[in-house]
Amino acid sequence: MSALLLFCALLHLGIDSNLARRHSPCTDLRPQDLLSEIIEAPGTLVNGFRMVQERGVRGLRLSQDVKATSFPSSLIFKFCNYFPAEFSIVITLKANYLSSKKNEYIFTLLQENSNHMLLGLRVSSDKVHFEFSHGDHPYRHRKRATFRDLYLADRRWHTLVLAVTANIVSLTIDCCPPVDMFLNTSFPEHLNVARSRFYIGSRRRRKGLFTGLLRQLVLLPGSDATRRICLNPNPRLAALSVPKLLTELPLKPSETDIVKHPYEAEVKVTVGSYPSCSEATASHLWFDVINKGLFICDGKIWVSILRAKERLDYVEDYQNLVTNSETLDVEIFEIPTVGLFAATANKKRRPGSTIFKWSDGKFEPYQNITTYEAQAWKHFSIGPQVFLAVANFEKNEQNQEYSVIYRWSQRKLRFVLYQRLATHSARDWEAFQISGETFLAVANHREGDNHNIDSIIYKWNPNTRLFERNQTIPTSGAYDWEFFTVGPYSFLVVANTFNGTSTRIYSRIYIQLGGMFRLFQSIPTYGATDWEVFRVRERVFLAVANSQSYETGALNRVNPFNINSTIYELNITAQMFVKFQDIPTNSAVDWEFFTVGDDSFLVVANSFDGSKFFLNSVIYRWQGYESFVPVHQLPTYGCTDWEKFNTADGSYLIYSSAKEHISKVLKLKTY
Repeated sequence: MSALLLFCALLHLGIDSNLARRHSPCTDLRPQDLLSEIIEAPGTLVNGFRMVQERGVRGLRLSQDVKATSFPSSLIFKFCNYFPAEFSIVITLKANYLSSKKNEYIFTLLQENSNHMLLGLRVSSDKVHFEFSHGDHPYRHRKRATFRDLYLADRRWHTLVLAVTANIVSLTIDCCPPVDMFLNTSFPEHLNVARSRFYIGSRRRRKGLFTGLLRQLVLLPGSDATRRICLNPNPRLAALSVPKLLTELPLKPSETDIVKHPYEAEVKVTVGSYPSCSEATASHLWFDVINKGLFICDGKIWVSILRAKERLDYVEDYQNLVTNSETLDVEIFEIPTVGLFAATANKKRRPGSTIFKWSDGKFEPYQNITTYEAQAWKHFSIGPQVFLAVANFEKNEQNQEYSVIYRWSQRKLRFVLYQRLATHSARDWEAFQISGETFLAVANHREGDNHNIDSIIYKWNPNTRLFERNQTIPTSGAYDWEFFTVGPYSFLVVANTFNGTSTRIYSRIYIQLGGMFRLFQSIPTYGATDWEVFRVRERVFLAVANSQSYETGALNRVNPFNINSTIYELNITAQMFVKFQDIPTNSAVDWEFFTVGDDSFLVVANSFDGSKFFLNSVIYRWQGYESFVPVHQLPTYGCTDWEKFNTADGSYLIYSSAKEHISKVLKLKTY
């Protein structure tokens, strides 16, 4: 006798229907599309969700009306009242950046007459939590499996498969190798779901509401869904069952029709200061009010869509930035939703270096940090976390030599100490990412009188949440690191300044092969203090700042500080950088590349000519066949660094002075 005939016979004989249900399958083995239940359910509110297209893919954004995004579990469990003991849940989502203490629910299964949660899945900034009830008493017997260090809240599409069998919970993300977790208590074989309700993206309240996009939410009883979906060539969007409404373009309604399902494209248009462009903001738009241009982020740089032809006219004095002491470096950076900042690397330890914040059209002091003859700051991010690393040149009061990493605290709205790293007269930090992994390279200048020492590359360990030593590279008076990519290849170039006897030494370019940086090319330099990589259309250039030509015991017949700095261009055929242009400089310390409209510029920091520090630093403009030609001369005093930045009010240059307590902000005037 078939199961259906047996079921009907039992009902006909008046036997308890619950007994009949207990011996019948709770569901068949087909995928149960939970999103379709809220989309197609009768009486679904129009404002319960919105269809949003992001990067060519459509998902659902839920409203704060939680009633509109729930349905009774009886729609799924039609044959019995027990949740399957073995199952998979498939989710495709795009989560927004979340603070460390914030949680958002993907779905919950709650009893209708109480807040008792039978089953739930939630995400935080770096975790996924799976929870289930193991008894009839609310909260007392709830079990939880927490998967850590995942960083799903990166505004990118991800597909997750959560598979549950007995006491094993397995999580697969984007078809990568699964992570298994063993529970002390097995998932219940008879989890009663009678009179319960599924809540999609919430827990029956606004707190914890999922603010991202949901594209797929599927319950597959009885098996692991990983093999069924990982045949997809795009694992981030691997599909088991996606609502039809999200896979087809909506029909254009007539004038008398009412749009049943609101539809929009998630195109973020940023207006104002120069926003960051990364994989997380790919396809976002930026409207530059000052330059009257519209740009789109391609995942790396802003590409012009529509732009007025703008030209640099002249540069004017804008603000005298008073600093605690002489300043060797300025780092300009922006913290999303907080503002634009400038960190100055000051020579004197007390009161230390200063972080300024842009407010009402100028920089104002925001925070002081004790440093020890700071040489440079470096800003970088890991997921939603924002960091600042300082290169300290001298020892602290305890005769210890450390450079320090600080982390931005959302609670204190300040940078707080995060990690100390032993360095040797550090001159510079360079932060970069390769294949989703974060690295920090420090330029160790000397140890005592020995300039021929190792500089270190550190790598972020997501488990310990610390930077750990990854590779050492021999350097000679290292002054600067510069990271860049060409196609699929990653490069690091170091500016070697002095080997103990001469400044006429090789600076070296390294390429990453087999997970390590290996020597790619050696370039002769003269007291090199900075490398600047830039692109003009499809051409790749490297500019070196040469500070002086000096050799112990040698008799210099010419001024050693008046020396050419050099621009090199990558020759793809020869697979090497070749000399492109020599530019006369006076103990150059820094190059900065920037663009205005269609024009490309380089500004050099001239610091000393052998007798005086009052010198003109020079802006050069790209002239195509004529290479770079000087167009503006800017009076500076002991200039050591140039940075260019944009705000809603215009474009600016800022330079640091190693000879006075004032750095200057200059405004670019255009026509």
